[in-house]
Amino acid sequence: MTNLILFVNSFLSYFLCFALIVVLVVIACIIGAKWRISKDAKAAAQEAASDEAQQTAI
Repeated sequence: MTNLILFVNSFLSYFLCFALIVVLVVIACIIGAKWRISKDAKAAAQEAASDEAQQTAI
C-alpha cells in the first residue's frame, strides 16, 4: 500500500508539472499570435501611409 501511495504521489507531482508546462506553452502561443497580428497591422498601416504619400507626390 505504501508503494502505491508513493507512486500516486510521484505521478501527480509529475502530472502537475506537465500541466503547468502545457499551460505556459498555450499562453506563450496566444501572446505570440497577438503580437504577430499587431505587427502585421502596423506594417500594413505604414505601407498604406507610404503608398498614399507616393500617390499625393505624383
